[in-house]
Amino acid sequence: MTFDVRRFDIYRKVPKDLTQPTYTGAFISICCCVFMLFLFLSELTGFIATEIVNELYVDDPDKDSGGKIDVSLNISLPNLHCDLVGLDIQDEMGRHEVGHIENSMKVPLNNGHGCRFEGEFSINKVPGNFHVSTHSATAQPQSPDMTHIIHKLAFGEKLQVQHVRGAFNALGGANRLQSNALASHDYILKIVPTVYEDLGGKQRFSYQYTVANKEYVAYSHTGRIIPAIWFRYDLSPITVKYTERRQPFYRFITTICAIIGGTFTVAGIIDSCIFTASEAWKKIQIGKMS
Repeated sequence: MTFDVRRFDIYRKVPKDLTQPTYTGAFISICCCVFMLFLFLSELTGFIATEIVNELYVDDPDKDSGGKIDVSLNISLPNLHCDLVGLDIQDEMGRHEVGHIENSMKVPLNNGHGCRFEGEFSINKVPGNFHVSTHSATAQPQSPDMTHIIHKLAFGEKLQVQHVRGAFNALGGANRLQSNALASHDYILKIVPTVYEDLGGKQRFSYQYTVANKEYVAYSHTGRIIPAIWFRYDLSPITVKYTERRQPFYRFITTICAIIGGTFTVAGIIDSCIFTASEAWKKIQIGKMS
């Protein structure tokens, strides 16, 4: 007695001489293949593309930074000489630095009448401020002109990632050339820690910030106070995290199988209904003729 493995075949084959091709079936088959190709390419595009998921949580993400945040500042003061321009840094940990010069550069503008200040420095992760002023100058001017353009103010690592929108350089392009020359400018910043994690698990730490500003001429009992450009900052306890993700391969295969099986099933039902209706119509016409 022999054992025939073919009896386990759940995909039984129908002899070709028992099947009947139709023009309707051919049309539906072509449409079915085109539709499946379209869905397959759509799913393939989605599988290859990287999805960016964001989440919020309360934590200090960059614990290895030593409690420091890197700052990059680029600002132009077209009506203030470079000898007068300086950067001062203060915070609630007791730091008070006047005339910070490390990793900074001053570029003369307008034939020496103006100045562009570029600097990279670090601040502590506590509320504080840094300001561009004439406080570090050996001799204070009578009427310092603090009109300015901010080209860049950014915190942490530079992020240039497509599809990630954020206020990483919210003050970039701020133009105060039409302001009162003797006015001080206050920029109140709320800094939000931001983490970006790529597909390989590598993390980059940056900071977004929101800003509000005011302009005023300050006076004391001794007279008008020397104006400055203040950047007062505080840190948010909320961290924003962006994570790159890609659709798992098994989900892609599952979707492709569902597309093929579902399309064939629906197309078969449509073809069967059309064929049955066509045969019934033929019988009705033959009955009328007889």
